[in-house]
Amino acid sequence: MEGQLAHIGAGFAALGTGIAALGVGNVAANFLAGALRNPSAAASQTATLFIGIAFAEALGIFSFLVALLLMFAV
Repeated sequence: MEGQLAHIGAGFAALGTGIAALGVGNVAANFLAGALRNPSAAASQTATLFIGIAFAEALGIFSFLVALLLMFAV
């Protein structure tokens, strides 16, 4: 029974990877919308785009690691 609950918890933790993908899409979409409004400022905001994508992707990796820990360490 305890193993089954760990797998259910791992499934819920794995949902974070999908939510992180939505976050990356949101960051990229907002950057594109801003770049289309002001193309001259887009070049100076590219570093901010990559930082935002990295933070959103890091949350997905952390949730994936939690899912792996729940599946195999419990």
